[in-house]
This record gives sequence, structure tokens and C-alpha cells, in this order.
Amino acid sequence: MTSLLSLVVEYGIGLVFATTLAARVGLPVPAAPFLVVAGALGAGGQISWVGALAASIAGNIAGDGLWFWAGRRWGYRVLTLLCKISISPDSCVRQSEAFILRWGGSSLLAAKFVPGVSVVAPPMAGALGMSTLAFLGFETLGAAVWSGLLMGVGWAFAGQIQQVLDTLETLGIAAVGLLAVLAAIYLALRWWRRRLFMQGLAMPRIGVAELVELMNAEPRPIVVDVRTDAARTIDARRIPGAIGVGLADIERLAAQWSRDRELVLYCNCPNEASAASAARTLAAAGFTRARPLAGGLEAWVASGQRVELHVADQRPDAISAATDAAPSA
Repeated sequence: MTSLLSLVVEYGIGLVFATTLAARVGLPVPAAPFLVVAGALGAGGQISWVGALAASIAGNIAGDGLWFWAGRRWGYRVLTLLCKISISPDSCVRQSEAFILRWGGSSLLAAKFVPGVSVVAPPMAGALGMSTLAFLGFETLGAAVWSGLLMGVGWAFAGQIQQVLDTLETLGIAAVGLLAVLAAIYLALRWWRRRLFMQGLAMPRIGVAELVELMNAEPRPIVVDVRTDAARTIDARRIPGAIGVGLADIERLAAQWSRDRELVLYCNCPNEASAASAARTLAAAGFTRARPLAGGLEAWVASGQRVELHVADQRPDAISAATDAAPSA
């Protein structure tokens, strides 16, 4: 019969390219299982193993290359857009920053094995100024290792995988329905996990107009930029007088602040995720007036407010002094 398996065999190499490309551009396509199946089919001589490997590498380079170019062209805005579809937008960006800054180009290889980071690492590399030649070299190596390992698993367990494929073939249209149900369950679980995450971000926000009023009154609020060092490197703009404090240091440095002081935290991440996380941390430490800035830095800029350039390598003593200074709007 003209079965699902027959279609996979007939168009296997093209499907390998298409599924890999789709996964690399961020679509919820399970490319890894498909590569394992392709490896098993290659072991049985039903498709070209080398051809499927080449197709997977090409799909990786095409998809990641698109995001790398976008990162070079639009910087952090691309990361914000891309992470909006992530289960955890906040960690989506922060983990990628940590990978790139610590491991450089080799991070493109490691990121392929870390869910939630693999799609964000290429635009992050582009935004941080990695050269195109370096990107292509590390990307090709990473794609070859990732694809080769998955297809190698398929080759090693070709007999068992072939039995599963034969069973699916005998089921005919029922197999298509089963795969559709499994795909629906996968997407539903992703949606549910994201919904739970978004519920955790629910808290009162402060708008730009209200923040401007507070900054023109006394006592003036402490405005905290909770973006990472990498994010401030990519986009050095900041709200005037804001201090840069990473999430890992927020609770320790907050010990220097009065718990009844007005605190406004901002980032440029989706749904103010980092700022909301910092506000939750401060609330748990007894701060009753800590709020994220709605829309973050982009909302401040869009409203026409003045910005200044971030001062790198702020020391704890400088941060302490800054909290007593009077920021001007």
C-alpha cells in the first residue's frame, strides 16, 4: 500500500531537510526522532544514510544561519521576539547568553543538545558580533555532530526501530491518527507549561508615566536594570540613573536598601520576565513596593523618554552610592 512509511522512504532526504530546518527556525517539530528513524532506514538501505546526514546538516545551517543574520541585523529585539514562544522566555535568553559568553563559538555545538537554548544561540552569537566565517565553521561542526549522533542511534537500533515502523505500516491510516494524537499531546503539554509559567509572572506593573512622576518627586525610586551583562553589552541604553543588578545578585544587594523604598525593575525581555522574577524575589525578602516596569526598556524608549548609556562593571560600592543618588527623568 502507499503507506506513511513508503512516503518517508520515497521523500526521506527531503523530509530530513524540511524537519531539521523547521526545528532550527523554532517550529515545534520533533526533528530528533525523525533523524533516528532516518538513521535506521539508512542502515537498511532504504534511503541514503550519507544523503540524509548531508540534508540534516544543510537544514541546520539554513535555519540557524537565518537567525544568526537576524541577530547581526536587529540584535536583542530578535531574541525578545524569538523567546516569546519559549516555555520560559526569561531563562531562554539568559541561558543562551551564558553559553555564548563562556564557550564562545563552541557553544553553538553544545547548545544543540540543550532544549530551549538551541534556537536562541545563533541569533545571540550574531548579536554579540561573532564573525560569519567563525559561525559557519562552528555551526557545520555542531550540525554534523548532532545529526550524526542521532542517526547513529538509529543505525545501532535499526532492527528494533524497523519493527516499530513495520507495525505502523500495518496500522495504515490509524498510524497517521496515532502520530497526530501524539503531536497534539506534545503541543498541549508545551502550552500548559507555558501557561503555568506566565501565571507566575502575574503581578502589578508600573507604567512609564507613573515612573516619570515618581522620578520627579521625593523620595525618588530606585530604578534597577536587571538585564544580564551580555544584554547590556548588546544594548547599552538604560533609564537615567538606573543601576545594573543581575538576578543572581538582586537579593544580596537589596540588603542595602530600605524595605519600604519604591523599587522599579526593568528588562527588555518578553512579558518583563526577568523584572517580574526579581520583583518576586524582593517581595519574598520583605520588600512591599517592588514592581516591574510594564513594557520594560522598549516601552520607556517608545514613550520618548531620555536614555543614557550603561556604565560597565559597576562595583557594589558604586551601586550602593547610586541608590542614594537622585535620578533625573
